[in-house]
Amino acid sequence: MFIDEVIVTIKAGNGGDGASTFRREKCIQFGGPDGGDGGNGGDVIFIADPNINTLIDFKYKKLFTAQNGANGAKKQMHGKTGENLIIRVPVGTQVRDTQTGKLLLDLDEVHAERILFKGGRGGDGNVHFKTATRKAPKIAGKGKEGAELTVKLELKLIADVALVGYPSVGKSSFINKVSAANSKVGSYHFTTLEPKLGVVRLEEGKSFVIADIPGLIEGAHEGVGLGHKFLKHIERCKMIYHIVDIASLDGRTPIEDYNKINTELSKFSEKLANKQQIILANKMDLLWDEEIYEDFKKHVEADGNLVFPMSVILNEGIKEVLYKSWDIIQSVKKETLEVEHDIKAVLKEIKGHVEDYIIVENEEGVFEISGRIVDSVLAKYVVTLEEESIIDFLHMMKSLGLEEAMVEAGIEDGDTVKIAGVEFEYLD
Repeated sequence: MFIDEVIVTIKAGNGGDGASTFRREKCIQFGGPDGGDGGNGGDVIFIADPNINTLIDFKYKKLFTAQNGANGAKKQMHGKTGENLIIRVPVGTQVRDTQTGKLLLDLDEVHAERILFKGGRGGDGNVHFKTATRKAPKIAGKGKEGAELTVKLELKLIADVALVGYPSVGKSSFINKVSAANSKVGSYHFTTLEPKLGVVRLEEGKSFVIADIPGLIEGAHEGVGLGHKFLKHIERCKMIYHIVDIASLDGRTPIEDYNKINTELSKFSEKLANKQQIILANKMDLLWDEEIYEDFKKHVEADGNLVFPMSVILNEGIKEVLYKSWDIIQSVKKETLEVEHDIKAVLKEIKGHVEDYIIVENEEGVFEISGRIVDSVLAKYVVTLEEESIIDFLHMMKSLGLEEAMVEAGIEDGDTVKIAGVEFEYLD
């Protein structure tokens, strides 16, 4: 089954918490802090694997999580680093944020290895909080949470040449003739139901890849027919083979075919419409009036495109096309489809703006405090229910402007305040 789009949720590993422990040994009455640091969380790494050609492995599994880092321990023992999450995808896969639609990664090189998220950093043990005036700190650093995002994986095949044209003009027969693609051939429309890749080998050191996509019809860019689902697969190509039935066996004229397909390409993407085209006038063996080909050739050449007469069935005109294509491919530089966005900036955009302090009076005289600064401090430090740990936490919050915010919110002596799960009485 060929699957080229999936939506999955991906999360980096959380960092482990630092330890708040103290040295306890015989004959040592006042052992100092010896809490170790937490381990870093695992990274999320994408690898473009040439042995994979579909996203079917992501059809049923929707959550991918790297391993969390382990917490620190006594005797300054560091927590173990979480294992990285390796995600293997087909070459040509793009990773896009579903909320903003922005491109995060484009894995367009064989064996490309890219980090989507770094794992959360491990928190510091309490040994780092010891100062000249604070001999026994009971506070430790909290492991940083790993980034999490719902993304769309979208496969855009890597090919040098794309085959386009109406159904039944001979695309599948052509790719079978010039490669070992083994594409299905039939006398009915939409014989090809999914993209096919074929490698053309001309001689030693000369080869290129052709992509055959389901036939386009008028209105394809709006979802008519099958081609609209696969037009994205030819965006990376360096040039286009546009095959036309010169014998008009389906009742359309060659010029009509040519114009309508180019209109669909243009409406889907101007980049596609501007790519170099070689027009293949197929079924020349069935053409009864040579003047039809001459008129068609003049029309095509007026657009600056090349046209070659060809008969796939009789194997005529194919060799010339392939060698001309090789020359063109060598002269066309690889094109960047879309600029990648900075992942940190996208995460920040998604989170949006949060007030420094959000103070809500749940009932008369009972206030609950949250907000950006509260979350920031809680994300940095492990706050235990020990009195000294809570006092340290409140001192930090006071230094960050909490007291002024409480007064401004109308909190008075004797009111109950809840913050980070701790409830206390406010005294001015």
